[in-house]
Amino acid sequence: MVQQHDLPELLARVLAGRGVAAADASGYLDPSLRALMPDPSRLAGMEAAADRLARAIRAGERIAIFGDYDVDGATSAALLARFLRFHGLDPVIHIPDRIVEGYGPNDEAIAALARTGASLLVTVDCGSTSHDALSRARRLGLDVVVVDHHQMGADLPPAVAVVNPNRQDDLSGQGHLAAVGVVFLLLVATNRLLRAAGHPQPDLLGWLDLVALGTVADVVPLTGLNRAYVRKGLIALRRRDCIGLAALADVARLTEPPDTYHLGFLLGPRINAGGRIGDAGLGVRLLLCSDSNEAARLAATLDRLNGERQAIEARILEQAQAIIEADLAVRPRSVLVAHSADDWHPGVVGIVAARLKEKYGVPAFAIALGPDGFGTGSGRSIRGVDLGAAIRAAVAEGIAVKGGGHAMAAGLTVHRDRIGDLSEFLDARLAASVAAAAESDLKVDGLLTASGATPELAATLEAAGPFGSGNPQPVVALAAHRLAYVEPTAQGHVRLSLADSSGRIKGIAFRAVGTPLGDALLSARDRTVHVAGTLRVDRWGGREAVQIAVRDIAPHGT
Repeated sequence: MVQQHDLPELLARVLAGRGVAAADASGYLDPSLRALMPDPSRLAGMEAAADRLARAIRAGERIAIFGDYDVDGATSAALLARFLRFHGLDPVIHIPDRIVEGYGPNDEAIAALARTGASLLVTVDCGSTSHDALSRARRLGLDVVVVDHHQMGADLPPAVAVVNPNRQDDLSGQGHLAAVGVVFLLLVATNRLLRAAGHPQPDLLGWLDLVALGTVADVVPLTGLNRAYVRKGLIALRRRDCIGLAALADVARLTEPPDTYHLGFLLGPRINAGGRIGDAGLGVRLLLCSDSNEAARLAATLDRLNGERQAIEARILEQAQAIIEADLAVRPRSVLVAHSADDWHPGVVGIVAARLKEKYGVPAFAIALGPDGFGTGSGRSIRGVDLGAAIRAAVAEGIAVKGGGHAMAAGLTVHRDRIGDLSEFLDARLAASVAAAAESDLKVDGLLTASGATPELAATLEAAGPFGSGNPQPVVALAAHRLAYVEPTAQGHVRLSLADSSGRIKGIAFRAVGTPLGDALLSARDRTVHVAGTLRVDRWGGREAVQIAVRDIAPHGT
């Protein structure tokens, strides 16, 4: 790669480590939709879905959209609604209340949508397993198109079309897409039919900011088509064409060009906040907003709700950690399960599960119990451990009432009396895969010195992005550097400074206080150590400096 494409050696090492052949390096560094997008008709059910949607648009039918309450659901619903509005339709959108309605279509919502006069219902980021609710829709005279990406069984729900690349009979190879990515393919297919009928064509590429946001926030692998979605979507996002996203960036105090970090940790959580502890439809309304004053108001509301969510999360996380520590004192666990009395907010259990997974390095569930004795739980997994399949198995065994998801995240409903059985079932089923995942090494892409970690090098490595699930940031090692400064922060991070004869570099270990990594760092002050982590550019006061986000530490001499 260095010889054929004149690439910096470290960047070439990163690409080679990801299995990129020398001949494919240029295409990898500039992922294009033209090269990576499949013919949409390769997805099972796509031709029928596009045909029904195109007929509805040509006839001016009333269309209802039923979405999910997370970022993928919000962006999917907004993307489809934007397309329909371009063609002169005014769709009715329903985002369910997480606590009152739960996930997916339900009878009451279906009946309400039918009363609006809708003749076509499109479910986005949900619906693949909603057999009863969609049967109700059919009885009420609604045609249904399902657009989803969640794992599902062999039986399809009653619908005109089910477009889900994770259908067992789908051979498209696009199972890594988020729902918003599948919706985009549906719009491409529908556009093709409408073009043939003489309809005007929207600028779909200009809407890739929504696709990028939903893709990153849903933590799907940033490989294949997803890389092109996100790379091109970030370009659209930087233009600030979407009034709602621009307002959200402003309240999040985003002053630099957005990247995947900002999508996943600044913008995504604020869109999610409405669905977690407020009005689940806030996110979609913001993304579709055309008035800057209204967008600023909605963004401020979501920002406030996100702050409230953080406070609730901190309280529940402290309680959950105490429960886990008490359980681990009795016996080791391959899967952690923490549940409450009756005061945990169901809207934040997914985040709490993610924090537990980060702290203990194994899959984790947090379950909020309701007064009726049933708990709403959410789990987060580690690479190589399929949580969605395990939860579907628990439902099949009668341990959980309902549930599902995908490999890295899952949700479920379980009765209080079966939580112990659930914990034992998950522990037994996933022990081997958790053990195999725990034995994996941290792979290092290259070796640096403190002085070699420059903003220019960090920018060079960014060419291998966008980074996220399935395409992690390059890991570099700083060998034999003295830990000159190390202190915990009030937010639970560990700040540090590393030095060698060439210079000094600042670093941070996020949420490391109380973890083995944090303990090792805090006990190694003034010692010579090896440190591995990822480079990040800290922009403060108009100046750029490189930091290392520490992932691991080893004593010098090992």
